[in-house]
Amino acid sequence: MTTPVYLDYNATAPVRPEARGAMAHALEAGGNPSSIHAVGRAARALVEQAREQVAALIAAPASTIVFTSGGTEANALAIESAVAAGARRLIVSAIDHDSVQETSRVQGVAVEVLPVDASGQADLAWLKSRLAAWDVADGKPFVALMLANNETGVIQPDAEAAALVRAADGWLHVDAIQAAGKMLVDGRSLEADTLSISAHKLGGPQGVGALTFGPRATLSRRQHGGGQERGRRGGTENVPGISSFGAAAHAASQGLDEFRRRAAWRDAAAERLKAAGAVVMGEAAPRLDNTLCVATPGFASDLQVMGLDLAQVMVSAGSACSSGKVKASPVLAAMGQGELAGCAIRVSGGWNTTEAEWDRFVEAWSEIHRRHVARRQPAVVGA
Repeated sequence: MTTPVYLDYNATAPVRPEARGAMAHALEAGGNPSSIHAVGRAARALVEQAREQVAALIAAPASTIVFTSGGTEANALAIESAVAAGARRLIVSAIDHDSVQETSRVQGVAVEVLPVDASGQADLAWLKSRLAAWDVADGKPFVALMLANNETGVIQPDAEAAALVRAADGWLHVDAIQAAGKMLVDGRSLEADTLSISAHKLGGPQGVGALTFGPRATLSRRQHGGGQERGRRGGTENVPGISSFGAAAHAASQGLDEFRRRAAWRDAAAERLKAAGAVVMGEAAPRLDNTLCVATPGFASDLQVMGLDLAQVMVSAGSACSSGKVKASPVLAAMGQGELAGCAIRVSGGWNTTEAEWDRFVEAWSEIHRRHVARRQPAVVGA
């Protein structure tokens, strides 16, 4: 029997053994981290150890880490806090995740789109001009620009954007959910005011994430209850999930060099698909080493995903946060690739991927592409 190949790490990475072990230990230990007896103190120690591990992954002070139920909540906490602090107009990049875009749209304030160029990188000239014309009646500028795109892997110029936003006395929120654990994320040099990450993208469990914040950001508690998370988020901490998150973050930080070396496997696969007429999205820009977004003219995304799935190779057609639906990618549309937006697939490896699995993907794709081309060729009369 053929072993299935999983190349959809950008949707969810398989849980690392270190993360499984940490979760099992926390479940066995039990305890409420708010209790002052011995078992409670032991649970608190697990949470604080994980806080240190997650902070180390993104070079942030541990005291600024707020654990949440995932990346979506972390993004919402940043956006809602900015609005509570007086923001009346939000600038959100055209390629940011739905959790950022949708949360921004329901805040009852104006939302503007920060455009991207053909390579998928934010248009900083547009941002500079827009911030220079900012109306003080709209409060301090708020800008959301993710660090690495979940569909194309394109890395954004966030440090440069931070300088522009800081000069305008604004608030920059960086969704680093797809970047953390796959590239060096230095929260201090990045100078983001808030930055979100999620456990399940880097080998931890689903249902736990974190937000870190800088001295210029004022967080407003959106989930009320007890004084957990230093009063910033009510509710008993998810000790097993948080402990597992910490272990995954530590393992990811130790494996960054190895992760970078695996880009050669992705690039070799890309060259073979390009030879068959495929187009690599964002190829001219810096990208995450694990991500390949490739579009083939005339070959619909859903046909590619289903054909590969039948060959036991699992990829996706862009973001995995669309309720299981396959639809044209708004990210590629924002890059001016409207004609190809419905013909793209995303292939993403990770901490447990092998070179042979990338090879299996290419072989399977080549076969379904061959059959697709054969079906489209007109029949020969009299044959």
